[in-house]
Amino acid sequence: MVGAKPKGKGKPSAKPRAKHGARSSVLGTVSVALILALMGYMLAINVRVNRTVTTTSDTTGLLEERESKVRELRREINQMSTQIDSLKNFTNNQDVSKVSEDAGSGTVLKAVRGPGVSVTLNDSPLWQQKVDATGTTANINDYVIHQQDVESVVNALWAGGAESMQIQDQRVLPTTAVRCVGNVLLLHGRKYSPPFTIAAIGPVNKMTAALDDSPSVRIYKEYVATLGLGWKLERSDKLEFPQATSMLQPLQYATVDEKAQQ
Repeated sequence: MVGAKPKGKGKPSAKPRAKHGARSSVLGTVSVALILALMGYMLAINVRVNRTVTTTSDTTGLLEERESKVRELRREINQMSTQIDSLKNFTNNQDVSKVSEDAGSGTVLKAVRGPGVSVTLNDSPLWQQKVDATGTTANINDYVIHQQDVESVVNALWAGGAESMQIQDQRVLPTTAVRCVGNVLLLHGRKYSPPFTIAAIGPVNKMTAALDDSPSVRIYKEYVATLGLGWKLERSDKLEFPQATSMLQPLQYATVDEKAQQ
């Protein structure tokens, strides 16, 4: 027919398709390469973060290292404090045997001995019977020793006339603070687990009566009877406390300013 188009003339050329396919292939390759590079970068960052976390999350190791350092520093402080105290006594021409345990008299609390009482507090073993299938118990805090329990005994002994006190193997100083994290006692930079022993030198009968009269101690004894918390009171005719570093500066107390009153 006139004007008819030859067969195949209207078909598009295959060349443009090839170019489009080539462009798609290049873009896909670049995209994959970018994704792989990003994944590699994220993996490298993850490894570095995990290394840091592993290194710094060893809490037990860090605590042991810190505790060892505290013991070393305390030995040095004790040695220097003894030297300072000796020089001070020599300068003041004092009789060392007559130096009292007053923290303002020097840098060292002298070793003391005398009659006294010891109170030992401990966690209850009954909490193990309350553990459920998940390995926990809802009221675990009722079965362990807390900071207020130790403070109750300490305050009652002071109220009963205690002249000197020791918690575990640490002398109680004017600056001593009883702190607990869970049922772990933190004292002078060291940590202790139950049982906790509080010993005091002084009038035995008065201190025992003060323990009986303390409302907070009575509440603790109720938990002793119902939940099995540990309570052990011992009287002694001869307790001995070793010397301990007191402080590098004597305590100063407030006084009335007489000029201000005029």
